[in-house]
Amino acid sequence: MSRRRRHKEEEHENLERWLVSYADFITLLFAFFVVMYSLSVINEGKYRQLSNSIVAAFNKNVVQVEVTPIASTGVPQIMLNKPSIAINPKLEEEKRHNKVKMRDIAREVMDALGPLARDGQVRVTEGILGITIEINASVLFSPGEAKIALDAAKALSTVAQVLAPTDFPIIVEGHTDNLPISNQQFPSNWELSGARASSVVRLFIDSGVAAKRLTATGYADQRPVDDNATAEGRSRNRRVAINIESKQPDTVADVPVEIVR
Repeated sequence: MSRRRRHKEEEHENLERWLVSYADFITLLFAFFVVMYSLSVINEGKYRQLSNSIVAAFNKNVVQVEVTPIASTGVPQIMLNKPSIAINPKLEEEKRHNKVKMRDIAREVMDALGPLARDGQVRVTEGILGITIEINASVLFSPGEAKIALDAAKALSTVAQVLAPTDFPIIVEGHTDNLPISNQQFPSNWELSGARASSVVRLFIDSGVAAKRLTATGYADQRPVDDNATAEGRSRNRRVAINIESKQPDTVADVPVEIVR
């Protein structure tokens, strides 16, 4: 009995067992950071291959990707340079030709509409999408009517002869003021504006313009250019707009320029 008691008294608790668990934790943490670092290393060759693929896929507007290694870490850094525009000489030449042609058309149209261009009733403007010919409805139609007046028809026929040899799309828009109209022929301004646009389109077709190039649309009073609260504003809003669209508009916004004689 005395020997057993002496053996128990000699045993004591090991206070350094926590070091084993701590060492295991540090080992796992080290392994975790090694894995994270390996995932963060970027393959420069793959990014160069990606850059070449982008350049090959987009031959017009290309965002160049440049891979530059960082000196301290050697990890590639992706840098996006300013977009470069791949210039197509043939396309640029065609754009310049269309622009010159559009300006020639605008001047010829203004000359043809000379008899109608009194008191600013006709405006010809050139913008990014082409040419817009805006004619006040009072010089084309009688109030509440969609039949083109004789003098106006002659002038528009001359305009059609200018446009017939070209191949630009043409959209004719009819616009009214906000005063309501209701009769057997035109129940509302929608029908009146559409009929006026259609009258101009029919005249153009009869004068030699290909029908497939023409579109007629009526907007009633939904797109005013002036205040309908005044008589002058309502007169300004009653108009027909002939849009001659450029087939290849420039990519840079342009400010409309009024063509003056």
